[in-house]
Amino acid sequence: MHVTRNAATELDDTFRKLADIELPGQITSRLPDGAVHQGFALKTSAPPAESLNAVLEPTHGLLVVLDQITDPHNVGAILRSCAAFGVRAVICQDRKSPPFFGALCKTAVGTAETIPQVQVTNIADTLIALQEAGRHVIGLAGEAEARLGDEIAAHAGPGLVLVLGAEGSGLRPRVAEHCSSLARIPMGPKAESLNVSNAAAIALYEASRFDPRINPKPE
Repeated sequence: MHVTRNAATELDDTFRKLADIELPGQITSRLPDGAVHQGFALKTSAPPAESLNAVLEPTHGLLVVLDQITDPHNVGAILRSCAAFGVRAVICQDRKSPPFFGALCKTAVGTAETIPQVQVTNIADTLIALQEAGRHVIGLAGEAEARLGDEIAAHAGPGLVLVLGAEGSGLRPRVAEHCSSLARIPMGPKAESLNVSNAAAIALYEASRFDPRINPKPE
């Protein structure tokens, strides 16, 4: 634990005895790129990755799959929305994904550690496995004919999987091919697309409307 002298005054005696008092610049030099501090830094291990088998079955809950989304701010914002809307886990590739620190964690505002992450080698093969387990996989694609709200309503439930692609390129062809269905977010003519984290928030809100944990029916 590394703290500035001012920050140390905010700690109780137990933690103050464990802390190393340092100058702000010394603490900054210990942090990974993109990380910031407010006079306090604590070294921890990254949360352990979840296994795919632990979230495979439809009864395990809503899943989000990120297809090579590499911007840490976008991923952090998506994790924050996942925490807000009761997502069971986020699946991403073990490469071409941002590191779990710095800008990602800052943007997630404390929620990144609460959402289990599953790292896989091949996204398309993972979608096949999820469908074989009985899940319905919806890929978000601007060119799709189906409307997202309609598609979610038709397949709502804990077995739903939402797949998001990188901004600009969207879902890769093989990933889109192995979705159960594709759907678009209806938009007016002045914008062609949304930031992927905004699209994720809209999709998760739509899914949460059918989740009794998030949106309980009035008695």
